[in-house]
Amino acid sequence: MKKLFFIVFMLSAVGAVYAQHPNNIAKDITKLFEFKNDQYDFGKIPYGKPVQYEVLIKNIGTDSASLDNVQVGCGCTTPKYEKGKKFAPGETIIVTLGFSGNAIGNFSKSATLFFNNGTVSKSLNFKGETYTGNSNNPSTNSSAQPNQKNPLPGN
Repeated sequence: MKKLFFIVFMLSAVGAVYAQHPNNIAKDITKLFEFKNDQYDFGKIPYGKPVQYEVLIKNIGTDSASLDNVQVGCGCTTPKYEKGKKFAPGETIIVTLGFSGNAIGNFSKSATLFFNNGTVSKSLNFKGETYTGNSNNPSTNSSAQPNQKNPLPGN
């Protein structure tokens, strides 16, 4: 019994020490990447019409980085990106998020980006409202036209 207690105690101590190791501390993503459009509002869009927008991600860190995975919250959201693509400090990559438009009324969706072999992640969110043809001439978000990408800054 004493041996079992000793083994459990030692495993707990090793785990506590390992958890304090600097490599296991979560990295501050704001010191590694700059995001544009990470919180996006489509405004009002036609029900059933696919739309998409671009998220720009600039590497502001000191090392090369890679975007390894994009997990979406549901099947109505589709990501487009170059999996595993390395980008150097100062470089910008683009992730395009598409939405099917098949939600009635207000919607809020999310996607999670995983960088550097999953050591860093970032949640993106977008929202909007769909309307049907029976609605009275809603004011639409001109930057969220069906299947039209937003222009890149500076272009």
